[in-house]
Amino acid sequence: MEKIRMTDSTLGFIGLGLIGGSIARGIKRARPDIKIMAYMRSRNRLEQAKKDGVVDVILDGIDGNLRECDLIFLCTPVEYNASYLSSIRPYLKPGALITDVGSTKCGIHEEIIRQGLEDCFVGGHPMAGSEKTGYENSTDHLLENAYYIVTPPEGSAPSSAPEPSANARRIIAVAQTIGAIPLVLNYREHDKVVAAISHLPHLVASSLVNLVKDNDTAQGTMKQVAAGGFKDITRIASSSPEMWEQICMTNVGPIADILEKYIASLNQILAQVRGHCGDSIYQLFETSRDYRNSITDRAKGSVEPSYEFTVDVADEIGAISTISVILAAKGISIKNIGINNNRERGEGALKIAFYDESSMEAAWKRLDQYKYEMFRM
Repeated sequence: MEKIRMTDSTLGFIGLGLIGGSIARGIKRARPDIKIMAYMRSRNRLEQAKKDGVVDVILDGIDGNLRECDLIFLCTPVEYNASYLSSIRPYLKPGALITDVGSTKCGIHEEIIRQGLEDCFVGGHPMAGSEKTGYENSTDHLLENAYYIVTPPEGSAPSSAPEPSANARRIIAVAQTIGAIPLVLNYREHDKVVAAISHLPHLVASSLVNLVKDNDTAQGTMKQVAAGGFKDITRIASSSPEMWEQICMTNVGPIADILEKYIASLNQILAQVRGHCGDSIYQLFETSRDYRNSITDRAKGSVEPSYEFTVDVADEIGAISTISVILAAKGISIKNIGINNNRERGEGALKIAFYDESSMEAAWKRLDQYKYEMFRM
């Protein structure tokens, strides 16, 4: 896709949390000439954003200052974004555009249609996140190489259209400015896609964890040996219950559809296991392996990636502290470090997690210089 330069010079943010703050930071890094004004309930965070040079004007509410804005971002929780449309509407200047960053799109697009705002709205979904929330955890690179889904209001399939609309191109320009990968989708298709690759996995991970909890022995043996593969595949079950309740309740139809298909596939697997159908089970693992291996590692996905590897070390006094000192000497921050009790896939005895990919790669290079044997997760 061709590179599009942002022409909008004044931006407004309603909400400035992790995603809104990261978009604003990324824009300011690339285009410090762009004016940003913002409103959120937490005044002290806005004051910090202004001190950081991210926000130029602090808004006291939804008011006439928004008439300056060329582009207004709705960055509140997904179930609240649509509620701001009617209060923003009186302050829209001619040609102004509204966008949002919600992880489900049908709800706000239906409200846009109801209010007749199709000519001044394009939806957006930056597909990145963190286990941490709030402006204080936002970064100017959170969305780099992450997909930024752009959902035009007309609902036409963009892949068949020769050219995105002028308004869609404005949101594409935002994505490109902050280093994200824009992808234009029909908003209904978007909700089906995220139901399958984001919402269902969170439901499955959580239900699997609860299944083990409910069937564990009185001594807690399953929990004891769960470290390793089980904990890795259920990592997303540690996500915010409040956030995921809201997401699931705003995408009920697509989630229910894909959940029914998943239940049907589990029933098929159950029949194959009970019927000792070894060939079918082999094909299950073979096709899933091949398809998973074909998925690119170049772009971030909807599920926050983990940046970790294991190290082959002897269980002796000072092993952990030695590695910690080696990494600290180069200013490499460790998110978590500890013994990997379950090494069923041949991993090392020490598991180290990092906050980002650059730290992980720097640590790998550093420990390789000291001849440690390491294993990717």
